[in-house]
Amino acid sequence: MSLDLNKLPRILPQGVTRSKVTSRYALLTQDTFVPSVLPAPHWTATRGVVQISPAMGARFLQYEAHLTVESIGHSAAAGIQRLVYVLDGQLHVHLGKGKKTLRPGGFAYLPVGTEYQLRAPKHARVLVIEKMYGRLAGTNTPEPMIGHESEKKAGAFLGDEALQLKLLLPDVPAMDMAVNIFEYAPGGTLPQVEIHVMEHGLMMLEGAGVYRLGDEWFPVQAGDVIWMAPYCEQWFVAMGKRPARYIYYKDVNRNALG
Repeated sequence: MSLDLNKLPRILPQGVTRSKVTSRYALLTQDTFVPSVLPAPHWTATRGVVQISPAMGARFLQYEAHLTVESIGHSAAAGIQRLVYVLDGQLHVHLGKGKKTLRPGGFAYLPVGTEYQLRAPKHARVLVIEKMYGRLAGTNTPEPMIGHESEKKAGAFLGDEALQLKLLLPDVPAMDMAVNIFEYAPGGTLPQVEIHVMEHGLMMLEGAGVYRLGDEWFPVQAGDVIWMAPYCEQWFVAMGKRPARYIYYKDVNRNALG
């Protein structure tokens, strides 16, 4: 009998979860998420779920923000850059004298020193990634960037057409963080077990598969969150009859010799 990964949260008995947290990696599933108030002064009347944080050992912050019409997302703390990616609903980004409306798949990169507000006309569920910005000598702080993933061209990863990689942010020295969308055709796999200095935060957007973390293999599905510390062994295979897709963060252009 085949196992339908989309039914896993419903068939698991009480007291059992697929979630697991270790010092080098973590799998966090929707059944274990606990919403709480996002703190002032950076959020007003907003609840959310902190998924990945320094309390876990990470060097960045990843969380969901659940906005209503009363909610306001204010500029991040001094020195912090922020990327927001809309999962559900609509998000208004008030930047300068203008306003941009983001729908699911829309994103905004908001660099340090940027004044802005985030609001929802009704509701919005937003993935937020925050990181202390490390400026590289000879480069300028990046400008704000607002767009939609559909505007970004995907390319075959290492020449494999079954693996399509889409960069939301430009791959330039001024950027010290990357946020990408990775899509796998059914049966597509990473070509190797990866071990590298970059740290990852990941959220499954669609489909299902199996992720290797360290020396363990985990079934994963849409809504799952994964953290991978530097040098964590990692590998993925997409399973099922439809593509698997995830959004992920990594630190870049700063730590190769650190």
